[in-house]
Amino acid sequence: MIHCRPVLLKKHTMRNAQDLTHAVTNQPPEFIDINLFDGDSVLRHWVDSFGGDWGAERLGTYGELAGGRLMELGFQANAQRPVLRSHDRFGHRMDQVEFHPAYHEIMATAIAHGVPSLPWNEPGEGAQVVRAALMYLHGQAEAATCCPLTMTYASVPALRNQPEVAEQWLPKILSGEYDSRFLPIAEKSGATIGMGMTEKQGGSDVRSNATAATAIGGEGAGEAYTLVGHKWFFSAPMCDAFLVLAQAERGLSCFLVPRFRPDGSQNAIRIQRLKDKLGDHANASSEVEFYDAWGVMVGPEGRGVPTIIEMVMHTRLDCMIGSSALMRQALSQAIHHASHREAFGRTIVDQPLMQNVLADLALESEAAIAMTLRLASALDAAGQGDEEEAALARIMTAIGKYWICKRTPMMVNEAQECLGGAGYVEESILPRLYRQAPLNSIWEGSGNIQCLDVLRALAREAGALPAITRELGIGAAESPALAERVEALGEALKDTQGAELRARSLVEELAVCLQASLLVRSAPQFVADAFLAGRFESGRVFGTLPTGLNFEAIIDRARVPL
Repeated sequence: MIHCRPVLLKKHTMRNAQDLTHAVTNQPPEFIDINLFDGDSVLRHWVDSFGGDWGAERLGTYGELAGGRLMELGFQANAQRPVLRSHDRFGHRMDQVEFHPAYHEIMATAIAHGVPSLPWNEPGEGAQVVRAALMYLHGQAEAATCCPLTMTYASVPALRNQPEVAEQWLPKILSGEYDSRFLPIAEKSGATIGMGMTEKQGGSDVRSNATAATAIGGEGAGEAYTLVGHKWFFSAPMCDAFLVLAQAERGLSCFLVPRFRPDGSQNAIRIQRLKDKLGDHANASSEVEFYDAWGVMVGPEGRGVPTIIEMVMHTRLDCMIGSSALMRQALSQAIHHASHREAFGRTIVDQPLMQNVLADLALESEAAIAMTLRLASALDAAGQGDEEEAALARIMTAIGKYWICKRTPMMVNEAQECLGGAGYVEESILPRLYRQAPLNSIWEGSGNIQCLDVLRALAREAGALPAITRELGIGAAESPALAERVEALGEALKDTQGAELRARSLVEELAVCLQASLLVRSAPQFVADAFLAGRFESGRVFGTLPTGLNFEAIIDRARVPL
C-alpha cells in the first residue's frame, strides 16, 4: 500500500489566497437610504415653479420613505407575485387574491401620505402638482402599486357625477386609511377603486363592449342593474369596487360594481385567472366574468364614455408620472454607478462619451418631469374654473402620454448599459424598471390612440389649438431656434391632408417643442441650450449631443447625492 502524505498549507498562505480572490474593490455603495426629494434639485425646481413649494416638507418626508423603507419593500413585493384563491378547500367560491405583506405596507404608506387623495382633500394652487410629485417619488421605489393608487385617485371626478354614490364612497376613498380586509364597504375604514373597460373583442374600442346591463327596477342614473359579461383586463381585482362600462338599453353606460352587494353578500364577480405579465409583478391584473353582478349606474344612461373620460384623463396623467419616475430612478442609478466606478484608469463619469450619455439621459428626465408637472398645474387651474388651462390639459394629456411613455423603455435600457452586466442582473432594480417601462405606453390607450386623440382635439375642440399655441409661444419668444421650429410645426398642423398617417410625427414634434418651451423659460440656460441642441440638431440615440455643452453641470444638476 502506498501511503501519501497530505500536503500541509501554511495557515497564512490560505488566508492570503482567500483575501486575494474575495476582495471587493471598484464597486459603488448601495443606492439606498437616500431622500429622493431633498436630494433631487431638478424635482424641487419644477415643483416650486408650478406652485407646489408649500408641499416641500410633506414631499421631503415621503422622499425619505421612498429612498429607504419603500425601496426595500419594493424588492420584497416583486419577489412573490399575487396568488389567486378562486375556491376554498370545500369548493366554495372565494375570488380573492393574496399579496405579499410588503405590498400591503407599501399601499398603506402611500394612502396615509395622500398619494390618491391629496388634491381632492386639499384643492387649490399646487395641489395636483404636490400630489404628482408624491406619486413620482413613490413610482421610483415601487411602480406596481401605482395601478390601484392611480385608479382610486382618478375615480373621484367620475363618482362625483352621481351624488348619492359619491356620498357613500368618497369618505372611504379619501379617508387616508388603507383597509385590505375583504368586507362590505360599510364595515371598512378605507376603500380602493379599480376599473374594468377592456373586453376581448374590442380592446381600446370600448363602444364594441358586449357586457350587458339590465335594470332591476328603475332605469337611468343612480339606479341598480345586473351585469352579465366579461372583462379582459380587470386591474387590481382586490379593490373594493370598480368603474365598469356596459351596454344598457340606451347605449354604453358607466357603472360602479362593488365586491359586495348592498345586502352584504359577495357580488358575482368571478375572477377567471391572473394575467402573467411582462412586469408589474407586485400588482394583480385579471380576467373576470360577471354573473348578474350588482352595479349602480353612474352618470346618464348611454353616456358611459363621457362619464368615465375624466377618470381616464387623470389615469393618463399618472402614466406620465409613472414613466417619468422610471426615467428618474434609472438615471439616478446610472449616475451613481458611473460616479463610483473606475475603468481604463479614471472614473467613468469623467469620461467624455459617458458624460454625453449621462447628460442626454438627464435632459430627457428633466423634460419629462417638467411637462408632467406643467400638466398637473393646468389641472389645478382647470379645477378653479380656468377654461384655457382646461383646454391645455385635455390636449397635453394625450401629447405627454404618447411621448413620455414612448421614450421610457429606450431611456431605461440606456441606463442599464451604463452599468453594463450589473444592470441586467435581478439584484439590481434596473431589470424591474425595464420590465415596467413599456406598461404605461400600452395602458389607458396605446400610442396610436393618443395620437388620434390629439388630432381629434385639434379638429373638434375650439380651445385646443389656441391653448397649445399660447403655451409654445411663451418659450418661442425667448428662443429663435424654438420659434423657427414652432412656426414650421404650425404650418404642418394646418395641412390636414393625410394628417392621420403623419399623426405620430406631428405629436412627437408637439411634445418636444412643448418640453423645449418649458425648459427655455424656466430651466438653467445650460440645460435649455443642451436640450435644444440635442433634440433639434443631433440624432435620436442617447449620447449624441454636440460638443460645446456643459456636460458636467447637467450631470451635477441631476445627481442625487448619498
